[in-house]
Amino acid sequence: MSPLFPFPPPPALLPMTRVVCEVAALETLGPAPQGERRFVPLGGGTAEGPELNGRLVEGGVDWQWQRSDGVLEIAAHYVIRADDGGLIEVRSDGLRHGPDEVMQRLARGEAVDPGEYFFRTLVRFTTGAPAWLHLNRVMALAVGRREARRVILDFYRIT
Repeated sequence: MSPLFPFPPPPALLPMTRVVCEVAALETLGPAPQGERRFVPLGGGTAEGPELNGRLVEGGVDWQWQRSDGVLEIAAHYVIRADDGGLIEVRSDGLRHGPDEVMQRLARGEAVDPGEYFFRTLVRFTTGAPAWLHLNRVMALAVGRREARRVILDFYRIT
């Protein structure tokens, strides 16, 4: 069965920034109805790229659900202070999952090729900084990589 109308071309993804975020040790709230509830305090870091440069403000949090099917639901919330001083709120919601053996290696802090697991988030921004008001209308897709003490996210603006 063919669709009534052909699908339009997919939107382009344009490189926006690379976020490198220092992370503290994982904290767990224990088993909850939807799975293990946990969080990771976020430290400082950088945002560098063609559309956004700045530093992460310490104090963000990555809230997580470790689901019974092995999928980790991520809801990170933090602030970037752009090079011009403007403050930009970042909300990043997504998923990380992969084969059990790979996820166990990540949990132990081992170096794992990001091609061995799925780590994607949908990113939204909020700001009142005049130079960055356009970000209030932007959605980005982030491709992530988890390391022992940091997370690296490559943001692509969805056109």
